[in-house]
Amino acid sequence: MHRNLENVSTKSRRIAELAVQSPQMGFTSLAHHMDIDWLKEAWHRTRKDGAAGVDGVTAREYEKGLEGNLRSLLERAKSGTYRAPAVRRVHIPKGDSGSETRPIGVPTLEDKVLQRGVAMLLEPIYEQDFYGCSFGFRPGRGAHDALDALWKEAMYMGSGWIVDVDIRKFFDTLDHAHLREFVSRRVRDGVVLKLIGKWLNAGVMEKGGVSYPDSGSPQGGVISPLLANIYLHYVLDEWFFKEVKPRLKGGCFIVRYADDFVLGFKDESDARRVMDVLPKRFEKYGLAIHPDKTRLLRFGPEDQKQKDDNGSGTFDFLGFTHYWSKSMAGKPIVKRKTAAGRLKRALAKVQAWCRKNMHLPVSLQRIQLALKLRGHCAYYGVTCNAPSLSRYRERLLQIWRRWLNRRDRQKSMTWEVFTRLVKQYPLPEVRVVHSVYRQRK
Repeated sequence: MHRNLENVSTKSRRIAELAVQSPQMGFTSLAHHMDIDWLKEAWHRTRKDGAAGVDGVTAREYEKGLEGNLRSLLERAKSGTYRAPAVRRVHIPKGDSGSETRPIGVPTLEDKVLQRGVAMLLEPIYEQDFYGCSFGFRPGRGAHDALDALWKEAMYMGSGWIVDVDIRKFFDTLDHAHLREFVSRRVRDGVVLKLIGKWLNAGVMEKGGVSYPDSGSPQGGVISPLLANIYLHYVLDEWFFKEVKPRLKGGCFIVRYADDFVLGFKDESDARRVMDVLPKRFEKYGLAIHPDKTRLLRFGPEDQKQKDDNGSGTFDFLGFTHYWSKSMAGKPIVKRKTAAGRLKRALAKVQAWCRKNMHLPVSLQRIQLALKLRGHCAYYGVTCNAPSLSRYRERLLQIWRRWLNRRDRQKSMTWEVFTRLVKQYPLPEVRVVHSVYRQRK
């Protein structure tokens, strides 16, 4: 099927140029950009291997009559006859305990395509508006960009104070009325606003029943991350830079990835003032700060010994524990290691996989475990985290040996036997993928 990518790119650039030229303008005419080429590109950018929605339609089935399906979708979207189907809700484990779960919404494939098409209309506008402190679910940005930004800010600030914030059930409590008001500041196209309204009001199917919550945006929806970024852009980012920062005595910074963010302050009184007002700011827009998971901590190299003893000067962000230590040259430096809970969760997945696949040939087990090891290093392989990576590899080998030993109790899998086996079926060594030294070069 023909994709006119150049046509789509030209339209996106034009929208972005208008957004830059008129930062206060509300776009009244956006939907006309969304033609069949636009939806073909949206289809191309949509994941095809995800679970099916409430209609049970798979990508392979939809693709059989793709041209006609997309034309029908486009006509219904623009005429206002498109009906947003209910989102199928599933629950996945959350956190390190395994007792909490996170609800994930599974839209239909057609809904994903249309949501992607609308997101492609909105992104060129909001990419001009969003602040540089925001990294989650944005083109060309990712978790490691946020981690690098945090590292640079903390190193530049030196001794200071960190406000480690946790928003309670953000995606579940996002207020629809406030979100509509925020979106309408920049988007006044009737077709686009109606589609967003339909997605916000679409029911949630769970256990055979459909409910219609008046708040929240299901995680898993294609457009949900963008809507969440718009919400926090106005509630947090813009407020921080325009109202908070000018009133502070010392330096400060914010690094945000979706609803996970960290605030840094040079002056303790600034940090305490912002920490006091933050819950009130969020409450105004229907959000709540988790009182037990939000904390203020001193973060600097001068109390290193205290941090080593009780961890009082460390905080977790995006799966890493951040702490002050010394470089090989003896200079103070911010280091990062895999958060204990994340390491435990990763090893639990290895344990579950080995239990389920213990009867596979060793050669096949080796291939899959090597993929898991490389995947772990692809995310957690940052400068100064080699010891934690090695710990993961060692524990993975221990788990593997234990399950090999269980499957054949007549031939004891001693460490001597296992060592010879690993030489025959070697696993890759750990690797620091994201090296600050490599980046400098």
